[in-house]
Amino acid sequence: MTRRPRRNHSPAFKAKVALAAVKGEKTLAELAAQFDVHANVIKTWRDQLLEGAAGVFGEGKPDAPPPVDVKELHAKIGQLALENDFLSEALGKAGLLASAKR
Repeated sequence: MTRRPRRNHSPAFKAKVALAAVKGEKTLAELAAQFDVHANVIKTWRDQLLEGAAGVFGEGKPDAPPPVDVKELHAKIGQLALENDFLSEALGKAGLLASAKR
């Protein structure tokens, strides 16, 4: 008996199968035969759909990112600019950087 290669189903296909399972008009075995997917996979997709359905209506919204402290970022930019200037001068005086101001 040869094994079937692993298949990757699109999210749209998974949603279609899971919705059919939620409707309950057919058994899992009938859906498995119809969509050529194992019944355990259909049950998993159905459970994931039911578990995540509340998120569609606003529950479990992701937290807003923390506010950015602009003053702190400007201070860091200034510090880095000073360090770059200092190192550029030092390398120029040492003869290791041709484009440094002397």
